[in-house]
Amino acid sequence: MSFLLLLAPVSPVVAAQPHLQLDVARFRNTDTSIKGSTVEIYATTPGQWLTYMRRAPKMYQAAAVLTLEVFGANGQAVYQENITLKPPVLSDTTAAIKNPLSFQKRLVLPDGSYTIRGLVRDQYRTGQQVVLEKPLVLTTTDGKPALSDVVLLAKPAARGAEASNFSRGGFSLTRAPGGVYARGSDKLWLYTELYNAAPDQDLQLRYRLRRTDGKTDALMQPATTRGVAGRPTPIIAEIDVRKLPPGDYSLVVEVRTAKQLLTTQTATLRRFTTDYAPAGAATPAR
Repeated sequence: MSFLLLLAPVSPVVAAQPHLQLDVARFRNTDTSIKGSTVEIYATTPGQWLTYMRRAPKMYQAAAVLTLEVFGANGQAVYQENITLKPPVLSDTTAAIKNPLSFQKRLVLPDGSYTIRGLVRDQYRTGQQVVLEKPLVLTTTDGKPALSDVVLLAKPAARGAEASNFSRGGFSLTRAPGGVYARGSDKLWLYTELYNAAPDQDLQLRYRLRRTDGKTDALMQPATTRGVAGRPTPIIAEIDVRKLPPGDYSLVVEVRTAKQLLTTQTATLRRFTTDYAPAGAATPAR
């Protein structure tokens, strides 16, 4: 939902209630001596709810303070960090502000059960905050073909990316927070990794979209891939969703040989056409 921020001559600009989205993706840990996984936590908060303070003539700045924590099954914290996210300076706060603020953290965690907790607050307005928790279970599987979690993207995976928290398998990934594909987002992109595939083995892929309350596929798209020797097999795809009716959907990724189903993975997404999709994420300030 888009909001108009109305500026009084000397007052800070205040908008909607705070909101936080936590997207979590699990990948196989490349260090085989540790029974665990690489976990990527992608925290996103919209810019609409922040208070914009005047810093200079025609210059207004906001800031969100994000606290990320991961707790083990015993309640002890295994990770904690505070991050300040700042959107670009604005000269005109009467315009609709769409861009979210995002931060990603990559952790290596042993097998087990965890709780991820995120808290975001407005740095310039007391009481404007929200807390969100998500469970996380990590289990290492050896030997059999398996897929990582499916990462839903707002843009195509870009090849040749430099190593960073936002790249995997040689691709730069721009996530679609919460798996939301709004007005103007006519294509869905995804990234996942296939583990334990036989080198040079030709494999069949199927991407199936089905409403969460439906019994038949709304869309099915086939593809192929080939196992990569010595490392995970990256799988990327582009799916046209412009004719997909609004609603909540399950996206199932299947990996098959000519005779059998090897492994599957599921992600959830939401399609709506009332509001336009966000234009992108601002760079966080540390």
